[in-house]
Amino acid sequence: MILALIILLAIVLLAAGFEMLLVLGLPALAYKEAFYPRLPDAAVVQKIVGGIDHSTLLAIPFFIFAANLMGSGQIARQLIGVVKALVGHTRGGMGHVVVGGSMAFGAVSGSAPATVAAMGRMVYPELRKAGYSDKFSLGLLVSSAETALLIPPSITLIVYGWITGTSISKLFAGGLAVGLVLGLAFAIYVRLQAGRDGVTPGPRLPWAARFSAIWEAKWALGMPVIILGGIYSGIITPTEAAAVSVLYAILVEMFVFRALDFKGLAKITEDSAINTSIIFVLLAMGGLISFFVTLAQVPNEIIGFLDASGAGKITFLIVVNVLFFIAGMFIDPNSTLLVLVPPLYPVALSFGIDPVHFGMLVTLNVSLGMITPPFGLDIFVASSTLNKPVADIIRGVWPFVLVNLIVLLLITYVPQISLFIPKLIYG
Repeated sequence: MILALIILLAIVLLAAGFEMLLVLGLPALAYKEAFYPRLPDAAVVQKIVGGIDHSTLLAIPFFIFAANLMGSGQIARQLIGVVKALVGHTRGGMGHVVVGGSMAFGAVSGSAPATVAAMGRMVYPELRKAGYSDKFSLGLLVSSAETALLIPPSITLIVYGWITGTSISKLFAGGLAVGLVLGLAFAIYVRLQAGRDGVTPGPRLPWAARFSAIWEAKWALGMPVIILGGIYSGIITPTEAAAVSVLYAILVEMFVFRALDFKGLAKITEDSAINTSIIFVLLAMGGLISFFVTLAQVPNEIIGFLDASGAGKITFLIVVNVLFFIAGMFIDPNSTLLVLVPPLYPVALSFGIDPVHFGMLVTLNVSLGMITPPFGLDIFVASSTLNKPVADIIRGVWPFVLVNLIVLLLITYVPQISLFIPKLIYG
């Protein structure tokens, strides 16, 4: 009865629009007082603070800082220019540029909202000019940004790795494969839609012009080379790659492109610090939730229930997808991970599910939640960036939600897709 009241408290706080810090924190403290009243308050503080005392999490503020630097400067614009030069002439033209550009920006930022904001300002007018409908253009911009949560460096994968202790490098390798599959699915849909709408492709550039565009963007292309090349070669860790990416972005934007001055740098630093603080406050509270989940032996209870009901691995995977899909519709990605991963991850291991594969399922579901009404974060970012009504954007994303669900089924029941690159690189 008491547990039901605590869960009801969390639901009421969420429905009333309270900050996620309170939605997570107040029920956790109520649970402590109800079931562990003798637990010292100092232990609670220790779990909250100690939960974020992990070197892996240092990658998050660095990647946020790097993403904001690139989105405000020329690196993002030049990356999109390279994609446009390479695929702008194909059927679907600018639609493929949006998908490829989102993947390229995601490969240096790790943030879906940052990708929506950066891509929206630069390519939305060109999508409309190319002949795409307003509804489709908005849906494509919002949905393509999902790839940023999968293609490394992904902040979501870093959080999952921190929660579960899974290798960040292996998660990045798996995310690259799944991100490419999702991007390919979007590209196929773009090509079909372009054929139905009669969208005219852009002019085919000669190879000399394409190589010229690549050469002009050499400084921008250096960013993904440093991040991905450094991590996969084993020269630097993901956290070190994040730090290097910030230094590289500052030097290139300020001294090569001269697109950033010290005043602009101070503003970006302030915004990045605020964004980082929001995430880390949630992660700290998540550490407390994980502690209580362990004390209550929730994973063992779930395993016992599944055994008693005769449910197998396939049923469990269906339950996982449904839970994350519903949660993603109402709460932000990090909160979803903090609430659901601690109790479900040990159950996944008990069924023999690979930690990397489970991480791909979780992240793909979280990505889907970012574009799913009523509270998909990327929908509101696009609305603010493009000054468009939320209802218009929601109408545009539904076909892409269906594409996502098809890819989700494929990734769920064909684990080899998620594990191929990690096994190829790390054995």
